[in-house]
Amino acid sequence: MGDVADLTAKAYEIVRMIPPGSVTTYGHVAKLAGYPKYSRHVGNALKLLPADSQIPWQRVISAKGLISPRGDEGQGVARQKDRLEQEGVEVETLAGAGGERVDIRQYGWFPDELPQPLGQ
Repeated sequence: MGDVADLTAKAYEIVRMIPPGSVTTYGHVAKLAGYPKYSRHVGNALKLLPADSQIPWQRVISAKGLISPRGDEGQGVARQKDRLEQEGVEVETLAGAGGERVDIRQYGWFPDELPQPLGQ
């Protein structure tokens, strides 16, 4: 991989572009950033954001439409679900320990390219 700092900066910039009430996937952010095989890094970069971050991290979910657990006994999942619902996104609670899912066909933001080049 090229530069981890470059991918992280680009990922944050892309996530800021996701409109309220929409979601995209870790993989799509990585693809738009020019690092299509590094979706896991996008997730790690978002996980490390401070609690008061202005980057709308809640708008990024898994390719299956699931809110990814963070190893914090579900607190992060609940926080992400609450933030998405505040934006008008419907989050379905799956039976058992299935987790929380968003219909990415309805709420998905998947541009083929960005409206402006990164870093401008």
